[in-house]
Amino acid sequence: MCGILGVMATSPVNQLLYDGLMVLQHRGQDAAGIATAEGNTFHLHKGPGLVRDVFRTRNMRALPGNWGIGHVRYPTAGSAYSFAESQPFYVNSPFGIVLGHNGNLTNAEQLKGEMFRLDRRHINTNSDSEVLLNVLAHELQSSSHGYELDVESIFQAVAGVHRRCRGAYAVVALIAGYGLLAFRDPFGIRPLVYGKNETPEGTEYLVASESVALDTLGFEIIRDIEPGEAVFIDLEQNLHTLQCAQQPTYSPCIFEYVYLARPDSVIDGVSVYEARLAMGELLSEKVKKYIPIEDIDVVIPIPDSSRPAAMQLAQVLGIPFREGFVKNRYVGRTFIMPGQAMRKKSVRQKLNTVGQEFKGKRVLLVDDSIVRGTTSREIVEMARAAGAVKVYFASAAPPVRFPNVYGIDMPTRSELIATGRDDAGIAAEIGADALVYQDLDALKKSISSIRGDLTEFDASCFDGCYITGDIDDYYLDAVEGNRGAKSKANDDDDDGRASQQLVLQLATEAQER
Repeated sequence: MCGILGVMATSPVNQLLYDGLMVLQHRGQDAAGIATAEGNTFHLHKGPGLVRDVFRTRNMRALPGNWGIGHVRYPTAGSAYSFAESQPFYVNSPFGIVLGHNGNLTNAEQLKGEMFRLDRRHINTNSDSEVLLNVLAHELQSSSHGYELDVESIFQAVAGVHRRCRGAYAVVALIAGYGLLAFRDPFGIRPLVYGKNETPEGTEYLVASESVALDTLGFEIIRDIEPGEAVFIDLEQNLHTLQCAQQPTYSPCIFEYVYLARPDSVIDGVSVYEARLAMGELLSEKVKKYIPIEDIDVVIPIPDSSRPAAMQLAQVLGIPFREGFVKNRYVGRTFIMPGQAMRKKSVRQKLNTVGQEFKGKRVLLVDDSIVRGTTSREIVEMARAAGAVKVYFASAAPPVRFPNVYGIDMPTRSELIATGRDDAGIAAEIGADALVYQDLDALKKSISSIRGDLTEFDASCFDGCYITGDIDDYYLDAVEGNRGAKSKANDDDDDGRASQQLVLQLATEAQER
């Protein structure tokens, strides 16, 4: 999961991209980058940390141009920050391309071999996004015969990317001297939407991971980019679209609605907020089956993404809804922090209890999901320490039992608390008196009830069915072995890396002053 932006405007776009990345900050806190174009020249700045820390005044001044792309990075392999893997990526041949990618290629290793043996291209990092960039560059060279590009050859190149690449990818790219390109994988796993803004100088276009970026920047939403579709905006602000995949299928990642996206976003025609309300309503039916309603005094959400589901659940059950946890807004989302030790440490820093909402009460805590169980365990302990007599726990999502290979950091089955445990075992592990999970059919219904024709989803982390059809046990074993080793190394190095980052930040601030 990352956040991407692409804009073609009539005035300088550096501030627009910065503001857009701030809105998408929840999609990645590991690194940020902006690339702008001025004529045939690209200007690029990227670095570790939050958007506000990466870009200073002097960096913004060095990003002129009326079109550009932005990226916030979330590490998908439990990896530590590496400057070489921050985005956007750049390649100078054949035309000069800067690319930002949200998702994960499942055949990246195979493509790396093809790049070296057949395409004569060198991949310099471990990032699948650099692989994707070079595949696009090669396909552009092939479709244009190495000379000039036109709209048809650009769309032919995207079709070539679809034929070669597997997995999840939503992409924005600048092609020097030609324009802004955006496209989405044939399953539409990762979201991508575009809109326009009419100005006296002409029409401006913005492409983003979530509609909330368009809303806050004053753009009118046109629609979501369809699975397999490509959108190209040339330097004369002309918009071109084409379906470039042979058999596209709408199968968006269901976890976007559960946790990843902001509640004020609309993804593939479905309001995330409405979907989460529906999750709470359907979850209430299951809670009634397993927990005596008279044994619950209060419903308390785990901030922030579970709040709509918890509110609706409390309303349906006729139980008081209370805010029992206060969130520190300056601590990142624990689910997307790169190491287990850092995640565990940050839970207490991020949340604090409102004591009177727990003391002497039987509470039902509602969270959007339970992945590793680290946060859930700490929260149950905090509720009991605040005086709760009983602590029940409800998850608006089903048990996460399988790795995600499409861009979310759920790398190893051994890290997932639901692996090898039933609901009672998970409840005991997190210290809850009882635990209720949403059913997968109910979760799907919460979305399809809003958009009736959206019935297929990538729900692989819940059911183990990988929508791209190319994932088997051998693949998962290889991925888990690689990622598990990285995660362990990162846990051991969390404290040291935090100290190094603090030293780097202090040195940077001193230099700025």
